[in-house]
Amino acid sequence: MNPLTAALAALALLTSLCAAAHEPVYGQEKLAILQEQALSNMPGKKALMLTVDYAPGQATVPHRHAGAAMAYVLHGAITSRVNDQPAITYKAGQSWFEPAGSRHPVSSNASQTEPAKLLVFMLMDEQDAVLTPLEK
Repeated sequence: MNPLTAALAALALLTSLCAAAHEPVYGQEKLAILQEQALSNMPGKKALMLTVDYAPGQATVPHRHAGAAMAYVLHGAITSRVNDQPAITYKAGQSWFEPAGSRHPVSSNASQTEPAKLLVFMLMDEQDAVLTPLEK
């Protein structure tokens, strides 16, 4: 193999390894429900408070929430995209709102080296799942 071909092959391998290193890892984030309360003034509805812990590079599968959600970054940085809005990276102390029925195609740790943690408060129907994966 001539030196130019070898160099191009090495560059192609390095590029593919770097790209793979930044692909999100889905489905391994840790969800912990902190509170779940039926709302006596709104029969059939509940309030839910949970945390989402992301290791470096982790992401939640693209999904939707039937209910409304408010998210607050406890530490690290989270990249979020709701519906057709652009993706935004939120840092610790920042928050956002997701109207009921919104699509949430991106929810991921913005860092490949540091963990991140999110606090989420949701208002939803009692029988609703926390999230429903989007169809591909």
